[in-house]
Amino acid sequence: MALKKLLGGLVVLGAIGAGAFLFITAPERLPAEVWASAGEPDLANGERIFYAGGCISCHAAPGAADDQKLVLAGGLALKSPFGTFHAPNISPDETAGIGAWTLAEFGDAMKRGTGRDGEHLYPSFPYASYARMTVKDVGDLYAYLKTLPKSTNVAPEHDLPFPFNIRLALGGWKFLYLNDAPRVELANADDQVKRGQYLVEGPGHCGECHTPRDMLGGLKTDQGLAGGPNPEGEGRVPNITPAEGGFGSWSAGDIVSYLETGFTPDFDSVGGAMVSVQKNMARLPKEDREAIAAYLKAVPAR
Repeated sequence: MALKKLLGGLVVLGAIGAGAFLFITAPERLPAEVWASAGEPDLANGERIFYAGGCISCHAAPGAADDQKLVLAGGLALKSPFGTFHAPNISPDETAGIGAWTLAEFGDAMKRGTGRDGEHLYPSFPYASYARMTVKDVGDLYAYLKTLPKSTNVAPEHDLPFPFNIRLALGGWKFLYLNDAPRVELANADDQVKRGQYLVEGPGHCGECHTPRDMLGGLKTDQGLAGGPNPEGEGRVPNITPAEGGFGSWSAGDIVSYLETGFTPDFDSVGGAMVSVQKNMARLPKEDREAIAAYLKAVPAR
């Protein structure tokens, strides 16, 4: 009898614990008034954030060139240790894309990783960085995306083995890793460095590739921007802190030039996945590239 009571108690405690976990880690939406505060959209700023965020790099159809890159049909396969993710269609098509989404639905995906139907989104979509974006920038980006061409392409579903195909577990991942705090605390940072930090840690999401990850796929923030294994399995993503082997020997001007032209100080050229990133950065105003460089020279060497 005592054993039955003990087992029964453990079952009840387990059920309470599971319920508490699901409650604490449920998909989150921001209050409606947050998105009402975005104000009238600024399309020029939306375009600026579009290139800062590198939306083309993942959401344009594989192999798209020139103006076709603005057709955000999705379909790019993103390989990872957890399976293969496929970037979705985010064109303004009302059925296949996000044309029927509201700003609140789009914003909750960007800043909280919550899908239109209230589901957890996988962090292959870098909302853990986008969480740092301002409401105004998210609203302007949303408005700009609505001006781009429509596509009826339906991207493939993610190809993930068990247990990574269980979205409920993502609530626990978010509990551990999703926040909007600065990833680096910089004392006495001037406005230029602060702007660079915003671009790098927010829309630019540079740390998503340039920071190593732990076994759960979370960023090792104590090694921020120090580089690490390529998640797609070939080579390494470089260290971009001001350390030997990173940007230690580069001046801020060298970084600005690299982001604009694709050429390193020793006349090598950009390669791999960084090609698309560099082309996006080249579309930014010079002051944004200068801000990014100032921040990358200010972060701790790793």
